[in-house]
This record gives sequence, structure tokens and C-alpha cells, in this order.
Amino acid sequence: MRPLIERILLALSPALLAGCVTTTPPTMVHQPMTARPEPRSDIFATQGAIFNSGGSRPLFEDRRARYVGDTITITIAENTAASKNSQTKAERSSSMDAAVPTIAGLPFKSAQGVTLAGSSNTAFDGKGENTSSNAFNSTITCTVIEVLPNGNLLVSGEKQIGLKEGEEFVRFSGIVNPNTINRANTVQSTLVADARLEFKGNGFVDSAQVMGWLGRFFLSVLPF
Repeated sequence: MRPLIERILLALSPALLAGCVTTTPPTMVHQPMTARPEPRSDIFATQGAIFNSGGSRPLFEDRRARYVGDTITITIAENTAASKNSQTKAERSSSMDAAVPTIAGLPFKSAQGVTLAGSSNTAFDGKGENTSSNAFNSTITCTVIEVLPNGNLLVSGEKQIGLKEGEEFVRFSGIVNPNTINRANTVQSTLVADARLEFKGNGFVDSAQVMGWLGRFFLSVLPF
């Protein structure tokens, strides 16, 4: 009996450990979420005692993000609202009358004068309504992780906020057109293509809102 209990505990140990260890929530934003700057020796070939080509820019060049490793601030202002209302009606009715006429010289005379009547009515009335509204306002600074051949910038970033009850994760990624970046090196999230925005958390508050693995297992196999 004891070896059987040990085998059961050994099989359940990964699930028990997973419930005790705080892990980072999975993400769908573009990876990686940061990148190191590339060498820029092609701009300045010489190095001086004070002057360093790797961290300098031309005198009249703006400070907008252009290269891999540059940072850019994304102003998140997402407001979505959607509503749907549908109504369907269907009706159908039918009736049938039948009578047996006078039977002369034929069998089944007992059915003479029998009258049959039938009717059916079918009605269907269906209504549906759905309303959704979301608002997200925040600011996050991302890193350019790739410069596409047409000059667009693929940016990605993450902001972690530690609280007593757990951690909050704000993640953002998308493709930025350099023409939409203003002089303050910021861009609105509504101008970012293929934007992926996440706001997730972990901790005991978030864990309490998730169904246990055993409950999910029974829900997946039960037919009702």
C-alpha cells in the first residue's frame, strides 16, 4: 500500500509544485521583448579620447527611434465598444381534412362516413444581444528589436509592477511607422500596426480566479 501512495504523490508533485511557485504569465507579444544596440562604426570611423561613436548622433539628427536597441514611448489609449442585437422569427401552420365517401360494393364499409382532420403549428422566436466595452490607458517604453526593409520599426517591451499581492505585467509590441513618431519620441498606440497589448498578473488573487487542474480535467471528459 505504501509504494502505491508514494507513486501517486510522485505523479502529483509537478502539479503541487506548480501551484506553489510563482511563474511569469505566458505572452503573445513579439519576441524578444528587448534588444541590445547594434555597433554603429559605419557612421564614425575614428574614436577619440572623449568622443565615442557608439553613443553619439550627428548634430542635426533628431532623437527619434531609428536603430535596433533604441527606445520609444508608446502612449496606450485604447477604447473599444461594440454591440450586437439580433432577432429572428419563424412561423408555420398547416391543416388537413379528409373524409371517407360513401362506399358501395367495396369492402371496409365500416369506415364509411369517417372524417379525419389534422393541424400543426410551429412558431420560433429568438432574440440575442451582446454589448462589450473596454478601456485601457497607460504609457510604456519599448525597444526597437528589428528594423524592417521598408524602414518600419518592430518594437516590443514589458513593464513589471510588484505589489504585495503579486506582480502586474504590462506588455506591448507592434510595428511603428517612423513618420508617426513625434519629436518627443512618442507614438499613439492607435497608430501602431499589428499591435499586441497585454495586462496580466500573478499571485494568490489571480490564482483564486483560475479553476483547478482536476476540475478542468473533469470538465473536459464529462459529456454534460
